[in-house]
Parts: sequence; C-alpha cells; structure tokens
Amino acid sequence: MFKPHVTVACVVQAENHFLIVEETIHGNPRWNQPAGHLEADETVIQAAARELWEEAGIHAPPQSLLRIHQWMAPDKTPFIRFLFAIELPKRLTVIPQDDDIDRCLWLEADEILNSHLLRSPLVAESILCYQQGVRYPLDVLNAFQWPLPL
Repeated sequence: MFKPHVTVACVVQAENHFLIVEETIHGNPRWNQPAGHLEADETVIQAAARELWEEAGIHAPPQSLLRIHQWMAPDKTPFIRFLFAIELPKRLTVIPQDDDIDRCLWLEADEILNSHLLRSPLVAESILCYQQGVRYPLDVLNAFQWPLPL
C-alpha cells in the first residue's frame, strides 16, 4: 500500500525577506522553510502553525494555501506537502524552540533560489509558488469528523 509522508511547510514573508530555518543534516547545514510532519489529532493548518512555533518561535496562523506538492525524494520516500503562506508586517525576532534547528535567517528570494544549501528542491519551488501570487483560501481544507459533533 502506498503511504506517503504528509508534511506541512510555511513560506513566511516580511519586508521582502523570507524566513529560512537552518539545520545540520549528515554534518552539513541545510535550509528549509519551517516545516514538518503532520501529527495525529491535528489538522494540516494546526500542524503548520505548530511547526512555525517549534522551528522559529513565532506564533502566526497560516493565511492561505499556496500549493499541495506530491514529491518523491531521491531515496524513494513519497511526500504530500501542504504549503502555506504567512505574510507578516515586519521581520520578527526568531528563537527556535526545537533543538534540531541551528538558527533562523531572514533572506531575500534570490539568496534562497541561488543557494546550494537547500534541503530539497521544494524549498526553491515554494519561493517560486509564493512569487506567482496564487493563493487559495484555507476553507478549501476541511477536517471532516463523523459522527458530526452536536
């Protein structure tokens, strides 16, 4: 049975800069958007907000859905990645809450797109999706429950 990893990611933009988290993978620094796996008993929107808090110390809800990517990693691990946009009026101080995050950076798009430090090609693709300007309302995502609550 096909069982992809379900992940979420946030493109966080403020003052023409994008939030990037840096972590060490196999001894090398790697850049990503605040991102992670969906956990049991949370919606993808809740997961995105949680990951942003854990990885950057920022409390901000996703504002729109940018894209849903289906991706096969080079090691053949399948992913379904929900990509959200968060626009802040100013760059905030970032304090990672997760020990796996070495630091957070506010970078311009070109710095990210031209970097050799990206964790996956989805990091650059996410910036490009944001720049295209297409946004979907969060209500296209629905956490269905049965039986319906009274």
